[in-house]
Amino acid sequence: MCGIYGTTIGFSKDIIIEKLARAGFRGPDYTGIYTDDKITFGHNRLSIIDLDSRSHQPFKYQELLIVYNGEVYNYNEIKKELIAEGFTFRTNSDTEVICAAYIKYGKECVSKFNGMFAFTIFDKKNNLLFGARDRLGQKPFYYSLKDGHFEFASQPQQIVIGNNYNIDDVAIAQYLQWKYVPAPRSIYQDIKKLRPGYYFEYDLSERQFKDWKYWDIDSNEFSFKGSSYTEAKQDLKDLLTDAVDKRMISDVPLGVFLSGGVDSSLVAAIAQKQSSNPVKTFSIKFSEADFDESQYARQVADVLNTDHTEIICDYNEGIPLVKDIATYYDEPFADASAIPSMLLAKHTRKLVTVALSGDAGDESFLGYGRYDTAYSKEKLFKILPYPLRKIFASALSLSPVERHKLIAKAGRVKDANELYYKQVSYINDLWLKDSSKGDNFAHMNLLNISTKNILERISDFDLKTYLVDDINVKVDRATMAFSLEARAPLEDYRVVEFARSLPTEFKYNQGNKKRILKDVLYDFVPAEIFNRPKAGFGMPLVHWFRGELKEFLLDNMTDSNLHKIPNINLNLIKSYLKEHISGERDRS
Repeated sequence: MCGIYGTTIGFSKDIIIEKLARAGFRGPDYTGIYTDDKITFGHNRLSIIDLDSRSHQPFKYQELLIVYNGEVYNYNEIKKELIAEGFTFRTNSDTEVICAAYIKYGKECVSKFNGMFAFTIFDKKNNLLFGARDRLGQKPFYYSLKDGHFEFASQPQQIVIGNNYNIDDVAIAQYLQWKYVPAPRSIYQDIKKLRPGYYFEYDLSERQFKDWKYWDIDSNEFSFKGSSYTEAKQDLKDLLTDAVDKRMISDVPLGVFLSGGVDSSLVAAIAQKQSSNPVKTFSIKFSEADFDESQYARQVADVLNTDHTEIICDYNEGIPLVKDIATYYDEPFADASAIPSMLLAKHTRKLVTVALSGDAGDESFLGYGRYDTAYSKEKLFKILPYPLRKIFASALSLSPVERHKLIAKAGRVKDANELYYKQVSYINDLWLKDSSKGDNFAHMNLLNISTKNILERISDFDLKTYLVDDINVKVDRATMAFSLEARAPLEDYRVVEFARSLPTEFKYNQGNKKRILKDVLYDFVPAEIFNRPKAGFGMPLVHWFRGELKEFLLDNMTDSNLHKIPNINLNLIKSYLKEHISGERDRS
């Protein structure tokens, strides 16, 4: 886990040092720079595997030079294959294995990697740069093609230093609608994100960039080769055990984020079974009872006999993190759980350098509450034809009541696909002057695949959008802000593919969400502990903005500040602010 940087621009050494220092928190253990007449590579290292200086980067292997961020968890298996082919190695790192695999397999090497990664290789022999990003975008990769030059980095502000870049108005519109800037855009016009599951080549002679997709979700459904639910459950249990086991390989202390929910509890349970000592687990505790789920994490920790730590989150630590969030996220990001995630990472890092998480369980195994809504609304839409709903919506839209207007907006959509799209992109977009500006969005085709039912379609959509551009961005920035590596066993591509091969009823059965995942969990932890509504990782902002953070809110939400933001209805936003502070409505 590190920060990478590279460019074909001949910046001064001082600027290169400044660019690397900008993301120094990603890798505080060592900073390396390589420069020749064609390229400059830089690297901030967080040492996890093979702590020896021989594994520092930029790393040379034969005629290759690499900068790399992430982990390839199956590197030892690939290494054995390559040794059998005559390759030799001088380190115990996965960095060297990536280089050797590239020499042996060319561009297709990335299909062999099971992990989270973003890297660039300077292939001197062929005078090109080759790089890739992992299948689900756990690791960031930003790049710019400007004035015939190529520049890449882990964080966009590294590219901005020494250059002039304009803000992208379309990206702002998408952010206001989605709460994040979706790939491949960034907040800057000429800086893009390499899409997850893609690799690229940049020809240094021709100054040409090309990228290709090497992985995607299968457009077909239900390819499970087994004969029963029991068999599927055992197969999943074996697969998850291997996924966790691979992610426990580390030369530094390791722990588990434990929220007390199904996904993190399952990861903690398997990790504890694989360990001879109590695994260190970590959870967040809020003083506000309606947001605090720490008692459930503690219950699970007690059953598993882990070494559990509760981290208290209050506004005294929250305010500095709110103020510093731009330093670490580099782009607008409105998922409020970024703040407790940063706090969790900050205190977890005091005891471990690697933490396992339960991310991606909801997307793969149909766990979100909104899936119930989509399932029921599709049935309703089949009963009530669109012309009838349209008439009803037109009448309701005349009401001055905001809730009625929102119901009217929902009634005007043509089908369940469009309703889900509106639901996850803020169906309450009345505060935007033009909500269509944010609709230039990738992956809409996933909601229209005729071979899949509504639950499978929205699961695919969430995996390629919300997981990639919200959850994974949140976790990467929050953990790397404090030099902590987060690993997600449920994002093992084999688990994702297996989940999509299963019949829907194995995952969602009469409202029982994540059915098969829960049944695997219940082999480790009593089911009654989880007999409660699903909770999100939320912040008590509804309380803080009326109390401890009220003045902070008013100092920032001034007319002059709000005027700087395009495409928002200023008067409506100001009325929302008054409603929230007065306690009339929750506008947090």
